[in-house]
Amino acid sequence: MIDRIEITVRAGKGGDGAISFRREKFVPFGGPDGGDGGDGGNIVIKADLSINSLRKFKQKRFYRAGNGRNGGGQKKHGKSGEDVILTVPVGTLVSPKISMPDDALIVDLAQPGQQVIVAKGGKGGLGNTHFSSSTHQAPRIAQRGEAGEESSLILELRLIADVGIIGYPNVGKSTLLAAASAAKPKIASYPFTTREPVLGVVEIGQQSFVLAEIPGLIADAHLGRGLGHDFLRHILRTKMLIHLIDGSADSPINDMIQVNAELSLFDSALAQKPQLVAVNKIDLPQVQARLSEIREAYSKTEISVFFISAVTGQGVSKLMTETIRMLNQLTIETEAGKEIPRKLFRPQPRVSHASVHMEGDTFVIEAPGLEWIVTGTGTTSPEVRLLLKRQLTRLGLKKTLEKAGIKPGDKVRCGTLEWEW
Repeated sequence: MIDRIEITVRAGKGGDGAISFRREKFVPFGGPDGGDGGDGGNIVIKADLSINSLRKFKQKRFYRAGNGRNGGGQKKHGKSGEDVILTVPVGTLVSPKISMPDDALIVDLAQPGQQVIVAKGGKGGLGNTHFSSSTHQAPRIAQRGEAGEESSLILELRLIADVGIIGYPNVGKSTLLAAASAAKPKIASYPFTTREPVLGVVEIGQQSFVLAEIPGLIADAHLGRGLGHDFLRHILRTKMLIHLIDGSADSPINDMIQVNAELSLFDSALAQKPQLVAVNKIDLPQVQARLSEIREAYSKTEISVFFISAVTGQGVSKLMTETIRMLNQLTIETEAGKEIPRKLFRPQPRVSHASVHMEGDTFVIEAPGLEWIVTGTGTTSPEVRLLLKRQLTRLGLKKTLEKAGIKPGDKVRCGTLEWEW
């Protein structure tokens, strides 16, 4: 199972605004008619029930949305770029590759049809019609389209299951899943028979729940030994756990303590999940001979233990009945607001304020609305320079520059534009 993948996404660039003037026979006072550029396409990630793996992202890791078209004359608006929608399985977590504080998360796609924009397309530039005024009726200025957002993301699939079966390899997890549901996992007498999580649906009366077998837990699984490091993340999605213990082990209670320690070391939230403990293989003679010893060991810990045989089905029905009772109780507690909310990473809106700073002997202006300006004649034209100064005045940057000590002849730069004051 491919359940964790890294991809890079790039939204589309916005189209440039047009510098155009209306020139038609017998039409006086034509004026500017440059249209706006189209917006760049977005990158969208959407949860889809028909998808069950992240395998398709293994071959292709880079995704790019369409660019917006440039504006045209006669106030023609450029066409917006096409969005790219990436479908992922329900239960996929989307997070930034760069580590963020507080367990940053962009979105948890836990519901079918849920979607999120992970890279927003750049805005289209304004045409020169937006820069005309009563005193300047033929502006030769327009805006460039903004660049689209780009980021590296990590897609991580966590199975949607109500209950997870955990325990050391070869304790009978697959057998219990097969006995309690219609699932048909691979069953054999050697460790690591199951190499990926398996789901099954358990029906008790009129109620049902999804049961998942989580394979590969051994000592130091949280450090990557065995298969546990690959699949421990799936347990985080479950509401509760069934901790299956091998009754024929040298010390069943020590096995339980060790597995719980691995869960806690991987993620402290796992230690808070409710558990039912079940001792398996009571059909074996050697386990029958020491049942009283095992019961006494667990009675000292005040842990309620179920004794079952997954092979014969003894005690399995009672275990599943108690499981669904606990699930119902957990649902009531969740609705009462006792569930701890996850911390989500909320991308901040783009900065819209303007500022001025010095780079050497040049005054550098950072103004999102101004640095995308393009001109048809460069900045040498007196009318263009006059219009730029008007835009600076409108944004309050003229006073800021004067307070910073700008003098005639000093260099000013905004985006790719540079001129003398």
